[in-house]
Formats: sequence, C-alpha cells, structure tokens
Amino acid sequence: MAYGPSDAIDPREVRRALVVKLRHHGDVLLASPVFSVLKRAAPQAEIDALIYGETRDMLALHPAISRLFEIDRAWKSQPFARRAVAEWRLFRALRERRYDLIIHLSDHSRGAWLARSLGARCAVAPDYGNKPRWWRRSFTHWFPQAGRRHTVELNLDALRRIGIQPGADERALVLVPGEEARSRAEALLAENGLAEKSFIHLHPGSRWQFKCWPPERIAALMDELDRRGERLVLTGAPDKRELELIAEIRRRTRAPFVDLAGQTTLKTLAALAARARLFIGVDSAPMHIAAAMRTPVVALFGPSGEAEWRPWMTRHRVVVSAEHPCRPCGNDGCGGGKVSECLTNLALEPVLAAIDALLAP
Repeated sequence: MAYGPSDAIDPREVRRALVVKLRHHGDVLLASPVFSVLKRAAPQAEIDALIYGETRDMLALHPAISRLFEIDRAWKSQPFARRAVAEWRLFRALRERRYDLIIHLSDHSRGAWLARSLGARCAVAPDYGNKPRWWRRSFTHWFPQAGRRHTVELNLDALRRIGIQPGADERALVLVPGEEARSRAEALLAENGLAEKSFIHLHPGSRWQFKCWPPERIAALMDELDRRGERLVLTGAPDKRELELIAEIRRRTRAPFVDLAGQTTLKTLAALAARARLFIGVDSAPMHIAAAMRTPVVALFGPSGEAEWRPWMTRHRVVVSAEHPCRPCGNDGCGGGKVSECLTNLALEPVLAAIDALLAP
C-alpha cells in the first residue's frame, strides 16, 4: 500500500522547480534541506532559488541548486522607472525558466503573484489561515503551520504535502563555505597562533538586540573560560551596535581574546566555526551557521522558541531561564521595550554547565 496525499505529484515529471524564501539569513539557511530532498526525489530537475541578495551566501555553492535569483531590497528606494526595469528583468528571467513546480516558504505576497504569473502546474505554500481569497487561489497545494515544530521540518512539509517524504539522513543543513573562505579562516587562525579545534568561538551579537545576553555576563563567562585555559575567538557583524557590544565586552573582561568582529564574511564565519571546539551564541544566523558546520553549540534563548529555532542536527545545549514561564513569548523585549528579562536575568552557572556537558570527553 502506498502512503501519501491523493493529489501528490510525480517528481519524475518535474523539469524545473523554483523555491522562494524571502526572509533573513538564518531563515534561508534553514530552508537548505528542501533543495537536497527535492533533488534526491527529482534528480533530473533543475532547482532554482529566489532570495534576497544579502542572503545569497547561505545558499551559494549548494550542490542541489542550479541558479540563484536575487532581489535587491534597495529596489524599493529607487525611482519608479529604475525599479520597474529591475523587476521586469527578474520576472522575464524567471518566466524563461518555465517552472513546473513552485515552492513558496513564507507569507510574502510575491510568492503568490509568481505562482499566478509563471504558469507552473503545481504551486505549494504554507496555510496561514488568514490570507485573502486571491492568495489562496494562487496555489494548488497547502501545508499546515500548526504545532511547535522545528522550522526545518515546517519547510520540509512543503515537500511532504506533494508526496515527497524526506529521509532521516537528508534533513541536514547545507552550507558550503568555499575554498576562498576556508583559506581566509585558516589565515586568520594562523595570524593569531590558533590551531584547528583549539579555541572556543563566541558570537554574542544579533541583529535583534532583545535576543542578546548582557555584556557583563559575557565578560564574566570569558573570564571563567580563560581561567580554565581556553582560547577565545569573538566574531560580530560589521554593524554599529554589534561592534559597540564587542567594545563593551572588551572593557569588562580581563580575558585575552582574538577579536575578529567585522572582519569576516558569512562564508568565512562558517569556515571559522567549523574549526572551533565549541560555538557559544544566541538565537541568530551565526548560531545556525555553526550548526550547519556540525560544531557543538551552546545556544542562549530568550523570547524566541527553541522548539522552532534550536541548533539543528548537531550536538548542542539550549540554555533558558527557568524563572520566566512567560517565555517563549515572541515579543521584541518585555513590553516591546527591546530588553528581555529572560535573558538579562539568565545566570552564568547554567551556561557553564552546558559548556561542560559538551566539552566533556
């Protein structure tokens, strides 16, 4: 007896597919298994991706992807005529691919518009339950968004809905740093006298301030790790707030550390994380990048939910506050104030316990 939906597609008939993921870096990386599973089911197919340009490093060099199409967020600020030209060129390039299958992995309205206009025989999207009729009629298949399940599994539900079941060994994140990034990471380590697997990688920042642990706690953690003889490497995005966070940590800690904040691309950060003994960070894209590199991860979670966003398919420990039953609330800080007490009150001891658990022989 064959199990599966009655309206499943035959993957052998898919010549070209487009996967649309217009979100942030971590979201895009967590969609990477969709390409692997679809390519296994339809090895003859060319599988393309449509993403925001700044997230391309998350999927560039993915072995299952044929072409990456990018949207520049700056188009919105350009004069109407220039934006119209850019949009038309993108649409024309997508239309020329003649897709049989479109997989839309967010609630962005562009996915519905493309499903209507590109003429694919099958178009799949998440069922958010609150979309207008025109949106729902843009797709042939829907998949539910119910329950607290990991985002990777929710993305893969798009394939399950059309009869493609992912194997247990196909769900890993795929991020290929590339030779240039590997060489750069090795050079940075050599310049600082660090060998592979001889250091702990900390990335304390996030684009979202309300996800961050206070600098005084990070400094205290670094002091203790230094007392234990650990070598430390800190990274951060070339963003004013993240660089200020690193500067504040430097003022508060006595521990020596290698400061690479603002000096790495995302690909180089991935190559660096792959060479670390352990990664420590908050719920952020770098945390997912470290998981993709199969590096053990200690992840500090505040208002976001670890069920949906925990490190995927690597050894890890999630550290949360036991004193805040209100989490995960999903808010941008308590009362929307950009400061999350479930993180500011998170003590040092459970973080050290998580580190000990992962570094134990």
